[in-house]
Amino acid sequence: MAISLDNHAFSDALVILGAAGIVIPAFARFRISPVIGFILVGALVGPHALGTLTASAPWLYYVTISDPHSIEPFAEFGIVLLLFSIGLELSFRRLWMMRGQVFGVGAAELFGSAALIALGLNVIGQDWPGAIGLGLALSLSSTALVLPLAGTRGAVGRTAFAMLLFEDLALVPIIFALGAMAPTAGDGWSQAGTVALRGGITVVVLYGAGRLILPRLFAQAARTKSPELFLAASLLVVIVASVATTAAGLSPIVGALLAGLLIAETEYHSEVEVITAPFKGLALGVFLITVGMSLDLRSIAANWPSLLAAVVGVVATKAVVTFLLLRVADVRRGVAAETGLLMGSPSETTLIVLATAAQAGLVMGSTAAFWQTVTAIGLTITPLLAKMGNLLSRRIEEGGTADPADAATDEMARSVVIGLGRVGRLVADMLGEHDQPFVAVEGDIDAATAARADGYPVVFGDAARGELIDRLDLNRARALILTMDDPVLTVRLTRRARALAPDLPIIARARDGAHAAELYRAGVTDAVPETLESSLQLSEAVLVDLGVAMGPVIASIHEKRDELRRAIRDGASLDREPRIRRIRGRTEALE
Repeated sequence: MAISLDNHAFSDALVILGAAGIVIPAFARFRISPVIGFILVGALVGPHALGTLTASAPWLYYVTISDPHSIEPFAEFGIVLLLFSIGLELSFRRLWMMRGQVFGVGAAELFGSAALIALGLNVIGQDWPGAIGLGLALSLSSTALVLPLAGTRGAVGRTAFAMLLFEDLALVPIIFALGAMAPTAGDGWSQAGTVALRGGITVVVLYGAGRLILPRLFAQAARTKSPELFLAASLLVVIVASVATTAAGLSPIVGALLAGLLIAETEYHSEVEVITAPFKGLALGVFLITVGMSLDLRSIAANWPSLLAAVVGVVATKAVVTFLLLRVADVRRGVAAETGLLMGSPSETTLIVLATAAQAGLVMGSTAAFWQTVTAIGLTITPLLAKMGNLLSRRIEEGGTADPADAATDEMARSVVIGLGRVGRLVADMLGEHDQPFVAVEGDIDAATAARADGYPVVFGDAARGELIDRLDLNRARALILTMDDPVLTVRLTRRARALAPDLPIIARARDGAHAAELYRAGVTDAVPETLESSLQLSEAVLVDLGVAMGPVIASIHEKRDELRRAIRDGASLDREPRIRRIRGRTEALE
């Protein structure tokens, strides 16, 4: 069946994919966050910009979003996948360790900001119920924007994540509380208690079922070696968990976060993270386009003084509250300042709470529309606030001394071993023997499971996927050891790793001299040809057993080794001797 260009879904998909194909490469070239690009594209192709000209210029229909509401489900799915990926980077142990930040600093930041904003609004004439509703709405910060900008591993990212997690957990109670404050409210508080009980039971059931079912589900998917089946299983888990928590009255992002946490406890989390990343990125791009489409540039131009005052007031209040609370919690000044600015703008969930407040009769429709515009502007400037916060943090840190305790909280730098077959296991054993921390990556699920059972720190992942190498944080690794018996893949991984980490020691298993030379050209620090040394040792044993004198045999073996070394050096255009039997030579000299 032919698809007409007049089909809304088809033309909207064309615009979204075209925007993604243009925005990401163009903004990456100029080292500007694609977040800004997606928002600007949304503002341009939305109903308040080029969309208003489709009547006079019909061809614009094909480069504008004709129905903004039609893409909202994809935007919501992007937020769900974002929380799922965050769960993959965490663990229940790490989450438990963060409980003080989540329920201490996170709660104080949310309610402290809400109280100050509500007080300010009441001073300028808003009644208390409406001021409280607006304060709670505007005190929320954007999970969908803050975490991609800050991550969850650095000091700023960890601190922001703790506060954002509390906000996500508090979203549903806030909505019920606003409903209970409505002039016509009935038993809103009892409904909130019922939802909390039902949601708690749902989370416990999902946790138990996930610990029992997920390892078996992903083990079967991995054995098929089908990326499509693995992707289907991953998305199925996300959707089932999100639907379950939604049915219980909680937010779907709670289910997505729980699904990620459960998979993070298995050896499949790295592969799941890599295989779902493209969907998360594209869906988040759709969300950012919807944010841009909500910007009415004419309305902003007509009311810019009041909008500017509102945006500055909200951002400044939240930034100051966050900064002070983090300083009380003994967080470094630079980190506290950067986190405060990053958390300053409102959230996508602010729009939900504003709609709830208007529906409950706490604020007028025009008031809600004004603050919705403020929220859209705040979301748009979030990347700029992140940049300002980073510059401010650097200036503050340059004026003082770094806190070594903060560096100690980061994970220990480890070596990364790709491939845990017979060679990889031997390398891992020797690293463990000398107390050298490492993590291994194995693409065969049965081998990974067996290695984990034997006590090796191993994660399941397909090294052939370049995204996996990107996510190994090689800039912090002590060394990369490539032990797989795949010459082409070894060269490809070497080139990618060297591009990501120019100073990283890369030690690779080579098949023969020619392969070793190719690896040196690709950027390895050392290539160890497995067949050459074994062949020389075999030759030595044969000649000695045949009765040839030991002296001439050893001399000829050394000559052959030097010849092979020169061949590799010339083939790779090295300015040093390649590593062939150098360790043994040093050992013999010591003896």
